[in-house]
Amino acid sequence: MNQPQLFNFNGQPTIDSREVAKMIGKKHAHLMRDIHRYISDIKPDPKLDSAQFFIESNYKDANGQFRPCYLLTKMGCEFVANKMTGKKGTLFTAQYVNLFNDYEKRIVTRPQFQIPQNMAEALQLAADQAKQLMAQQPKVDYYDTQMHNPGLMTVTEIAKDYGMSAKDFNKLLHQFGIQYRQGKHWVLYQKYADKGYTQYEAFAYNDNKGVHNNLKWTQKGRKFIYDILKEQGIVPKLEQMELLPN
Repeated sequence: MNQPQLFNFNGQPTIDSREVAKMIGKKHAHLMRDIHRYISDIKPDPKLDSAQFFIESNYKDANGQFRPCYLLTKMGCEFVANKMTGKKGTLFTAQYVNLFNDYEKRIVTRPQFQIPQNMAEALQLAADQAKQLMAQQPKVDYYDTQMHNPGLMTVTEIAKDYGMSAKDFNKLLHQFGIQYRQGKHWVLYQKYADKGYTQYEAFAYNDNKGVHNNLKWTQKGRKFIYDILKEQGIVPKLEQMELLPN
């Protein structure tokens, strides 16, 4: 059996409910039913937040359909373990404790990087770190990879670095031959499409209206944009301030 994997979600380690179901020998649908009941029991207490235990998520199945799942925090795993008795509960507790402890050790012993001295170095560092994270990730399905990638950024976030709106920034990228409009969406020109500059993040609506793919930029893509724009004399606002005479 493959070793269960933890994912970094908003700065905290979590484990997919599908993995937990395998660990405790239960069908995923049955675990989902239990988690729904746990959340229902937690909700009436204003001092408790179910998201501290169970985080709503979804995944893409073998047929390309999006299915609901949860990401369990360490507290969520403890919650599930406390509902179990006998050998299975003991084994699950030992497994998840080891997983989270190993994760925390890796964080503590992670090598420190040199502090970047300027915007270009900061962007390169972010791109390198994102590349290392992706190399360390297990081979999971497409949606899991997108959802748990901490390096993805919207064009709105990047545009703010330059003091621009997303609309104007998209036009600027089109002006420099990076992307073009296809219907309601911006798409990279073919020569850049397979460079790892962007990824689509699938978002499944809770009201069953379907799935929307959000185009987001990787750290490598952000560095690419920075280099292209700097050649044209366009730099982020922070760097503009550094260039002002004293």
